[in-house]
Amino acid sequence: MKAMIPLSVPNLCGKEEEYITKAVHEQWVSTAGSYIRDFENAVAAYVDVPEAVACQSGTAGIHLSLIAAGVKAGDEVLVPTLTFIASVNPVRYIGAYPVFMDCDDSLSMDPQKVESFCREQCHIRGGRLYNRGTGRPVTALICVHVFGNLGDVEALSDIADKYHLTLIEDACEALGSRWQTGRYTGKMAGTVGKIGVYSFNGNKIITTGGGGMIVSHDKELLERCRHLSTQAKKDTLYFIHDEIGYNYRMTNLQAAMGLAQLELLERFIKIKEENYRKYCAAGIKLLSFNDGIRPNYWFYSYPTNYRDGCIRYLAENRIQSRPVWALIHTLEPYRQMEAWQIEKAIYFYNRIVNIPCSTSLSETELKKVCDTLRAFEEEQEGRKDG
Repeated sequence: MKAMIPLSVPNLCGKEEEYITKAVHEQWVSTAGSYIRDFENAVAAYVDVPEAVACQSGTAGIHLSLIAAGVKAGDEVLVPTLTFIASVNPVRYIGAYPVFMDCDDSLSMDPQKVESFCREQCHIRGGRLYNRGTGRPVTALICVHVFGNLGDVEALSDIADKYHLTLIEDACEALGSRWQTGRYTGKMAGTVGKIGVYSFNGNKIITTGGGGMIVSHDKELLERCRHLSTQAKKDTLYFIHDEIGYNYRMTNLQAAMGLAQLELLERFIKIKEENYRKYCAAGIKLLSFNDGIRPNYWFYSYPTNYRDGCIRYLAENRIQSRPVWALIHTLEPYRQMEAWQIEKAIYFYNRIVNIPCSTSLSETELKKVCDTLRAFEEEQEGRKDG
C-alpha cells in the first residue's frame, strides 16, 4: 500500500540531533539547562521583543498570560469561535467566561462584531466594561491569527483601548508572520498586543515536539509568567512558594530542538510560500492571505461546497486532510456560553478542507494532491450536470 501523504509533519533537517545530543551528554535534560535561555533569547531576537518565556505548550502560555494580565474568576473574555479549543479552555481554567465572536474573511476575529458587542451589549462603568446581560466585567480579548494569516489587530487594538480590554495575541499558528503596511509595519505576529503566545507543537511550522513561548514588551508581566511557570518558587533553595504555581516549564531537550528549528524558520516560510503558489498555479483555489502582510503560510485552506465528500475522496487516495475545527460555541462544554452574531464562521466551517502543507512535501506529492482535487471537483460537477 502506498504511503499516506500527511497533512503537516515536522521537518528535522537542521542541527536538531547535534544540539539534543549535546544536551544529553551534558545531562541537562529536564527543565534546566543553557538551551532554554538560548532558545528564549533567540525567539525574542527573532520577533524583536526584549524577552521571552519558554513554557510547556501554547495552551500553558495562554493560561499564564491570562493570569498575568489580571483576568479573574467571574470575568468575561472575548474569544473566537473558529479556533482550536486550546485558545479558549484556559479562560475556563481560571474560572472566567468566554464570549464567542464571529470571524471575518481572514478566519480571525471580526472587529466589527467585537465593536458591536461592546457598544450594544455592554456599558462602561468606573473605567471597566460590563456585559449588560450578565453583569460581569469584560476584561480581555484573545485574537487568534488563524493558519498564519493575521487578524485585523489595528482595529482590535483600538477597540481594546476604547473599552479597557487587555489584548492577548494567540500567535500559536503565526510565528514568522508580520505586517508590511499600516501602523504595525515590520512588527511580528504576537508582538502588538499586551502579550503574545507561540506554539511548537509537532504540526507547527517549527517544533519542539511540544512547547510554547510567551512574549511581551512588559518585562514585569513576563517575570510573572516565568514565576508562575516554575511552581511560583520564590526561594529555590528552601522551596518557598508564595502563590499557586504550575509545572509549565519547557525542557532543555525541547529547547535544543527548538533552537535548531528556529535556524530553519525563514527557509521553511519560503518553502511554504512556494508550495502555496504552486497549488494556486495548478488551478487549486485556496483561501488567500491578507494584503499588506508576510504570512508564514502555515496551512493551506481549500474551500469547497462538498467538504465531507472531499475529505473522504482524498483519504481514499491516500491523502490526509482535515476540516476546520468544530465551532467552539457549539461544543458540549460551551453551549450555554454567550455567542454574538455568529454567521461567517458557520459558512467557513461547512466549507474548508486543509490540504497537505508540510515543508518536506515533494513535487510528486503536490502534483498528486492537485490531480486528486481536480478529479474530485470534476466528479461533483458531473453529478450536478447529470
